[in-house]
Amino acid sequence: MRFLMLNWRDPENPEAGGAERVSLAFMRALRERGHEVFWFSNAFPGAAPRYERDGIQFVRGGGKGTSIWAAWRWYRRQPGFDLVIDQHHGIPWYAPWWSGTRCIAYIHEVLGPIWQVFYPGLLGRIGQWQERWTHWLYRNVPFWVPSDSTRRALLAHGVRQVVVWPNGCDTVPLATLDPKPLTPPIRLVVVSRLAPNKRVDHAVRALQLLVQAGVPAELTVVGGGAEEMRLKQLVQDLGLSPRVRFTGPLPESAKNEELRRAHFLLHASVREGWGLNVIEANAMGTPAVVYPVAGLVDSTVHGQTGWIVSRETPEALAEMVRSLLHQPDWYAACRERAWRRAHEFQWSVVLPKVCDWLEAQARPAAAVANRIHETKQPAGG
Repeated sequence: MRFLMLNWRDPENPEAGGAERVSLAFMRALRERGHEVFWFSNAFPGAAPRYERDGIQFVRGGGKGTSIWAAWRWYRRQPGFDLVIDQHHGIPWYAPWWSGTRCIAYIHEVLGPIWQVFYPGLLGRIGQWQERWTHWLYRNVPFWVPSDSTRRALLAHGVRQVVVWPNGCDTVPLATLDPKPLTPPIRLVVVSRLAPNKRVDHAVRALQLLVQAGVPAELTVVGGGAEEMRLKQLVQDLGLSPRVRFTGPLPESAKNEELRRAHFLLHASVREGWGLNVIEANAMGTPAVVYPVAGLVDSTVHGQTGWIVSRETPEALAEMVRSLLHQPDWYAACRERAWRRAHEFQWSVVLPKVCDWLEAQARPAAAVANRIHETKQPAGG
């Protein structure tokens, strides 16, 4: 079979993130099953128009506003594909209307309020309207998502068929779980692209509140991005420089070591598709304290593998960490359950099921089955 992934970014794009990592794992697995796999993405300065990685053929063309046209021009010169995976990052590729073959839509999250973070005011509202309209336009296209939160949001927008396949995790769980007593200093870690929607500043302010309450604590920030200088200035202004360490992006082994040594992962994002680094932390024996937002409420089981705070505030993060310092048995039990649950999201568990489903979607019978499914759905999902 021949598969095509449409994604604005490829794994070598400087702006690539978790979505590209998991997409690459799925596409690599299809290639290992003997299929032909192509990936079309935007060009960027200094990028080669084509390259091969893990047997996958990567093609780049166009940029913001022109890559859909470039993809169509390239596509019409290719032999036929069995399945096109139209991955949305706020704006889709509209492949069901120009590819002439079976398509599925693949999204990690419904952006919703994230539009307002990057484009406050009218522009953000237009983005939210466009996203909702797009989902309605795609209502008869099968969707593939990583979490039940995203599934519910799409159904609310009128999409009729949504399949949830959780993301796999590259981080191999520790062979054994060593004790990690809550002895000071309490080590906090954030692993994130440093972007406004990740709200890393909330973790910094939570650290400030803990220190003000007399809790010896420190914070390590792993990752890079446009917000780095602003965050460093905030740390300096709050007098926290001796307690905060910025590592920048790290190799996987070094990142995993930071996760292993931390007592808690803090995650204050506006919204996530899944929250992959929660599972990565769990695999290293570190539970997470997260905001009550889509994605993070899926990757974290409250009170069992981590904690979901009641409010999206630094105060709520700090209060939860402080309360757990007096409940070491609960902390230890959550650590173990989180570590055990991380085994369920290893690629060896996830990939076979997802690849079976993708192969089924690529067969002509899948299109008939999807149409039958749609006729049985009430209006609006």
